[in-house]
Amino acid sequence: MHFEHADQRGPSSLPEPEMSASAIARSTAESLLVEARGLSKRYQRGPLAVDQLDLDIKRGEVYGFLGPNGAGKTTTIRMLLGLIRPTAGTATVLGAPPGNARGLARVGSMVEAPAFYGNLSGRDNLRFCARLCGLPDQRVDEVLDEVGLTSRGRHHYTAYSTGMKQRLGVAAALLKNPDLLILDEPANGLDPQGIVDMRELVRRLGQGQRTVLLCSHLLSEVEHVCDRIGVLRGGHKIAEGTLEDLRGAGGLLVRAHPEADVRADLVRLVGEKAVSERDGAFHLAVDPARAGEIATALAQAGCVVTELRAEQRSLEDVFLELTEEER
Repeated sequence: MHFEHADQRGPSSLPEPEMSASAIARSTAESLLVEARGLSKRYQRGPLAVDQLDLDIKRGEVYGFLGPNGAGKTTTIRMLLGLIRPTAGTATVLGAPPGNARGLARVGSMVEAPAFYGNLSGRDNLRFCARLCGLPDQRVDEVLDEVGLTSRGRHHYTAYSTGMKQRLGVAAALLKNPDLLILDEPANGLDPQGIVDMRELVRRLGQGQRTVLLCSHLLSEVEHVCDRIGVLRGGHKIAEGTLEDLRGAGGLLVRAHPEADVRADLVRLVGEKAVSERDGAFHLAVDPARAGEIATALAQAGCVVTELRAEQRSLEDVFLELTEEER
C-alpha cells in the first residue's frame, strides 16, 4: 500500500516538477485518468519486465490487467505510483507525473499483500494510516463499513482471516476516497467464497465516477468485474478491449454422428480452419446465424444431429489462444 499526505513528498516519490492544484483539477475532470506511452522497465542485468506499454484508462471504468505471474502487472503499477522509475517512456496519473504528491492525494492503492501491525486492531491500523494522510478518524468507520468489516474493526489484525486482511488492505486504499483505486491481486490466497466476496466488493467499488485498475491472474475475477481488459505476457500488452471485443463473434457447437462424416461435411460447409474438436463436440468459428443452414445440410447428408447451439468463447479460451500465439 502507498500513503502520502497531499502536502508532503514521500521518500519514494520522484523529483518531478510540481503542478498547480487547478491544473490537476482540470485534468481529473477529463476522461482519461491514466496515460502511458512506450512505458518500459528493465531491472539490472535482467530482461525487460515491461516493454513499450501504451495505456489509456478512462474515468469511471474498471480496467483489468490480466496476465500470468511475471507478466509485468505489478511492475507497471509501481511505475504508475512513482515507486520505481521507468527505463523508458512516459506516464501521467490524474494529469500529474507518477509520484507527484497532489496526484497521489487522489489515488488509493494496494500493491501485493497488505501489511499492518499485528498487535493493533483493524480500526487502529486504519487510524494510523488516516493520520499519515491527514484524514479524520471518521473516515475510518466509513471505509470499514464499505468493505464489510465494521463488526470486526476492534479485533487484532493477527486474528483476521486472509480474506479479512485483504479487505482491510482495500479499506486502507479507500481512505482518501480516491478517484483512482489500484488493486494488485486482491483475491490472492483467498478460498473460493473469499474470491466471490472480493469480486462483489470490487464490482461495488467500481460504480460511479471512480476508476479501478485491477491486476489479476484469475480469469474469473477479471471476467466478472472489468469493463475493459488488457492482456499482458512477458511485459507486452498482447490484446486489449471489452470482454465482447476479446471474445469475438462467438460460434456454434455441434454434436452429431457418425463423427467422420460430420467432420467432412462441416469442413466442406465452413472450411477446415473454422472447425475444431474438443470434449466430444465440433466447435465452429462461424456466425451463429448459420445454425439453420448447417443443421439442414447435415440432415440431408444423413448425419444425426444431437446438439446444435450458439456458443460464446470464454475469456479462458481467448487467453489461452493469445498466450499460445506468443510462445
